[in-house]
Amino acid sequence: MINLQRLAAFVAVVDAKSFTAAARTLGQTKAVVSFNIRQLEAELGVALLLRTTRRLTLTEAGDAFYRRGIQLLKDAEAIVDDVRRGHGGLSGELHITSTSEYGARVIVPALVAFRRLHLGLKIRHVSSSQHEDLISERFDLAIRLGSLADSSHRAALLTRFRILPVASPGWLEENPVNAPQMLEQACWGIHTRLNDRLRWCLSGPGQEPYAFEIAKANMFGSDSASALMAFALEGGGVALLPEWLVGPALERGELCHVLPEFAFPEQGVYAVYPDTRHVPEKVRAFIDFLRQRI
Repeated sequence: MINLQRLAAFVAVVDAKSFTAAARTLGQTKAVVSFNIRQLEAELGVALLLRTTRRLTLTEAGDAFYRRGIQLLKDAEAIVDDVRRGHGGLSGELHITSTSEYGARVIVPALVAFRRLHLGLKIRHVSSSQHEDLISERFDLAIRLGSLADSSHRAALLTRFRILPVASPGWLEENPVNAPQMLEQACWGIHTRLNDRLRWCLSGPGQEPYAFEIAKANMFGSDSASALMAFALEGGGVALLPEWLVGPALERGELCHVLPEFAFPEQGVYAVYPDTRHVPEKVRAFIDFLRQRI
């Protein structure tokens, strides 16, 4: 039987890379933390940490135990949260990540509204477009846009959105575009994190799907939708961006929708979470809340 207090001490030491820092985080003395680690190693019959005067290193067994231990602690926390929910709402911490743009416009306002319903819940939001290892990074939930690659995580579709090729009026005046073939030859700003960012199947009114391929893709690339929007606003060329992001600029006339009669495939908004036996109630509740709100 694993002692969860000792497991938590071990995980804290690995995360902090120091017995002293782990003790500070746990609110315990260094002696207590060291004792718990020694007892844990004795119970398991293996060394988990290699200690020198300068650093701590995980053994092979320690690395495997750390990865499994993180999930075990999360499962234990989720069970406690589920039990407590019926007596005052959700509690604990919801650790969530999303892109900065979608986070600012949709996710953070939703988190604020969600916490009003669950005052005992702590929220920690991280802005990132990286596809983190949710378990090792301790994320309960990631909000991802576009099309998902295969992974070991679960995913729930929340909604879909349009992506639009946009450019500034000044750029279009100098570089008129009135056919997909001309758009293919345009100067593009490319989102570097898209799985297949150069080839798309366009649909047009009463026409066969058009196999669209961007020809000039090496001019400007970024992993930020905001940076690509700035590229388009400054007259750098065409950028393919979410309608929810560029809508206000289109209404103000700062950007133009290029070839609006042709549509790029819609993209999805997904809630991605670890594939574990016990999905925390706070994760299920927030996914349901987001679906209704969006």
